[in-house]
Amino acid sequence: MVAQPKLMKKLCISMICCLLIYAFCCSVLVSVCRISQLDGGFLVDCQDIETANKNNTFGRLVNLSLSNKQSAVGSQQGQSAEIVFRLFGLIPIKKVEVEMIDNAEYYVGGVPIGIEIDAEGAIVVGCDKDSVFYEGDIITHIGDQKITSLDDLENAVKDENEAEVRFLRKNKELKRIVKTRKDGDGRLKLGLWVKDDVAGVGTLTYVSKQDGSYGALGHAIVDANGGNVVPVSSGRVFKCCLMGIKKGQKNNPGELRCAFSAQKEDVGTITNNTKFGISGVLDNADDLIDKNLVAKMGGRLGVKMGKAVIVSSVSGIREEYEIEIIKANFQKSADDKSIVFRVLDKRLLDLTGGIVQGMSGSPILQDGKLIGAVTHVFVNDPTKGYGVYVDWMKK
Repeated sequence: MVAQPKLMKKLCISMICCLLIYAFCCSVLVSVCRISQLDGGFLVDCQDIETANKNNTFGRLVNLSLSNKQSAVGSQQGQSAEIVFRLFGLIPIKKVEVEMIDNAEYYVGGVPIGIEIDAEGAIVVGCDKDSVFYEGDIITHIGDQKITSLDDLENAVKDENEAEVRFLRKNKELKRIVKTRKDGDGRLKLGLWVKDDVAGVGTLTYVSKQDGSYGALGHAIVDANGGNVVPVSSGRVFKCCLMGIKKGQKNNPGELRCAFSAQKEDVGTITNNTKFGISGVLDNADDLIDKNLVAKMGGRLGVKMGKAVIVSSVSGIREEYEIEIIKANFQKSADDKSIVFRVLDKRLLDLTGGIVQGMSGSPILQDGKLIGAVTHVFVNDPTKGYGVYVDWMKK
């Protein structure tokens, strides 16, 4: 009878040890999974590292450190460094190359801008039923000749009975041999209606105080029919005016209704159109910025759940609106849906219903730092939206 309590005691101790080992293994596994989702090349500063360690961002068992002390003090702008993830603060389990955040300040945007892009290629807007092309395809080459304008397209097919055409469809390059046909004047054509420009409205995110370079929109400008990211030959940014707001509702996204100024005077150029928005240089940003509203950029390691603000001019003046960040993805691959947030500010909810089309690019600030930009709205819930980390835009 005495042996039974001793046996039970041993069993209890064994079970507790097994549970502790299991909890330890689970904790390590969770930490490793989080770390494996983190891609290199993002922006970081010493404060971000301290915050990640303090908040146990990658678990209680993992400690982060910068291996390059010179980079850590930020003695030079744009220096690269390396974050080392250590188990128990001792065992290195991963190293990630990062870029140190410089001390540069940026004007915070939040105002709508008009956008016009000359496409590097010809965008199909109409074709015959038996055509190999779809509306929205972007023709980039005829044979070996690169197509940068409608004139290039006409000149490339004028002496050929058939042509090898390379084009983009849903951002994938395809190749087809296409027979040409004669029009009423005897000129050879592909039998298509095409255009070489797109226009729209977005929101300015930031402008560099140093050189006028900017980022806006937070997601790519795509052709509405084909879904292709429009390659840029050249582009322009215009001032535009907010004319009205269509309030967002469930399953019915709202929109900002804007108009370009009558003179349509461009204030800057567009040189890039990527998954993370447009960029270029503003030659005249005086009417688009508030020189008293500046911020430094913040890296994604410093982004935390909780209160933040978005900056927008939907009321007619530039204002901050309170949001709550409810998810911040570590992201092994680049994505324009890095952050998930909820609009808390009653003023914005009353005015727009939440996030509406045209607000893409609205800056997201947390703890006084520019950490991202609004990119998309939840179609079934306009009070929720997605944002992109600002370092994706900056790169």
